Amino acid sequence: MSPRPAAICRELLAALEASEGRRRRRKRDTTPDAIGLGIKHALLEAAIADDPEAEAFEGWLLERCLAAGGEAGATRAMALEVLAEWRLVSTVPDFGAWLDRGAPSDDVGGPDMAPHTPQYSEPPRETRGGPRSP
Repeated sequence: MSPRPAAICRELLAALEASEGRRRRRKRDTTPDAIGLGIKHALLEAAIADDPEAEAFEGWLLERCLAAGGEAGATRAMALEVLAEWRLVSTVPDFGAWLDRGAPSDDVGGPDMAPHTPQYSEPPRETRGGPRSP
């Protein structure tokens, strides 16, 4: 049995916080990212409020896309992402467990909240080679 979309969407909203943190730190123009995240946020909030049945969730998302008017393409992209994430909870237990833990991330709560996420993309300064300063 699939989990209720509203329950998963509530947890996905928490995970969206990490995406917003990454977006803010980017050095490029992130306006398109903000628009997409805003649409996704609105879809998640609407799913929580409407609480559609699991069997009707894909159709519920389609209705949102058809009602989006000028934002139909962006809404469709975000609706597909929400649908994929909701399905992922049913097929990948680790993803559901991560959401249940509040979607810990280095972006929200620091590296202690997400020990499975690499903290650095390069070794610490003292192991890179070259002279060490006292």
